[in-house]
Amino acid sequence: MGEVVNLRAARKAAERDAARAKATGNAAKHGRSKALKALETARAAKAGRDLDGAKRDAD
Repeated sequence: MGEVVNLRAARKAAERDAARAKATGNAAKHGRSKALKALETARAAKAGRDLDGAKRDAD
C-alpha cells in the first residue's frame, strides 16, 4: 500500500513552494544589490551636501 498523504497539507506546501519560487524570481529581476543601495544612498547624501553648500547666507 502507498503512503497516506494529507491532501490539504500537500496543496498548501505546493502553494508555498510556488510562491517562494515566484518571489525569488522577482527579487532577481527587480531587486537591487547591497552595493547599489549603498551607492544610491551615498549619491543622495552628496547631492544634499552640494545643495547645502550652494546656499546663500540669509543676512
